Amino acid sequence: MTTTSARIAQAFSLIGHAYMHLLVALFLTVVLALEREWRLPYAELISLWTAGAFLVGAFAPLAGILGDRWSAPGMMVVFFIGAGLSTIACGFAEGPVSLAVALAGLGAFAAIYHPVGMAWLVRTAVNRGMALGIFGVFGSAGVALAGMVAAGLVDFVSWRAAFIVPGAIAFATGLALVFCMVMGWVADSSVDRAPHGEPSRGDMMRAFFVLSLTVFLGGLIYQATQVALPKALAERVAHVASSGTLGAGTLFTVIYLVAGLLQVAGGWLVDRYPLKWVYLWTYILQVPLLFATAAAAGVPFVVAVMLSVVLNTGSLPAENFLMARYTPSRWRSSAFGAKFVLSLGVTPVAVQLVAWIQGATGGFFWLFALLCASAAVVVVAILALPGESRAEAPVAGAAR
Repeated sequence: MTTTSARIAQAFSLIGHAYMHLLVALFLTVVLALEREWRLPYAELISLWTAGAFLVGAFAPLAGILGDRWSAPGMMVVFFIGAGLSTIACGFAEGPVSLAVALAGLGAFAAIYHPVGMAWLVRTAVNRGMALGIFGVFGSAGVALAGMVAAGLVDFVSWRAAFIVPGAIAFATGLALVFCMVMGWVADSSVDRAPHGEPSRGDMMRAFFVLSLTVFLGGLIYQATQVALPKALAERVAHVASSGTLGAGTLFTVIYLVAGLLQVAGGWLVDRYPLKWVYLWTYILQVPLLFATAAAAGVPFVVAVMLSVVLNTGSLPAENFLMARYTPSRWRSSAFGAKFVLSLGVTPVAVQLVAWIQGATGGFFWLFALLCASAAVVVVAILALPGESRAEAPVAGAAR
């Protein structure tokens, strides 16, 4: 793979990460408008995303296998075009049933991105830690922009436009990738540009079991916070409660934008320090912050939830690098597919958890208390990860 081809591939991978998170997060803000438009309770409406959220994780292994055995760029084309069309279909929904079906389609196509796009990026990158940090910035930017894009289009155009406009842009990006492939500017490759030594089988199995638990619980913390946050901000921050959808959407955007930008720091750390300890400290610090988030209101709530999101997203470069390190390159898309069965497959659990707790208690105290306990379990699990070894160091003379 040439340097130019690698850079174009990385650009589409990074843009795809932003699009994936933006498209699946649009509904979390649009639902605030649908409460008024359709006169249905929040708990009932947010549950419409359950099937789509389930498919984001359930289809990830199949997407990973196809990425490994068929074509990573080809699967990315399917992602851009399919997710774009599904999002447009959300904008034409006439009621809860048709919206749930369109959201399910979005979830199915969104499942392609993480196992394929992340493996594609790792394969084409030289400095993987920094590449994964930048990757995280784009993903968090997508989440962050979803709140502002959705709220802006809802308030100034309509809730339908909040789906149709981003969906059309994603569809057009898929056509651009097809053009680049036809022109020969994007090529597929099964060889890493910066290969690493293979870990022992024992370390691979140990890392697999530990990361399965930490990925699941870390995903629960991330997804439940993301689902609940627009409504929690509207309830706990006074000036947001009086400023409509745009107020909650804008503050949601600021929180995830700050978290996303700071993922570069996570990437910088994992290129310089032991992955295990970088990963560990991001969760040690989340425990007291999530505890504070459970009871705080106003500015303290915003600060606590922002820092906990920063640390949760900041853990991802280390987590993804660990997955790449303990997986043979020829199976990396499949391994990331398995990972995202857990981290994204937990989304329907998070959606139902948010709906149940908010519906039963009228608030989010017990949700954040549960997430605090989950972070504490992750801390204990990370201690069981293998230590660093020479076999994990970069291979001398790796391709640039």
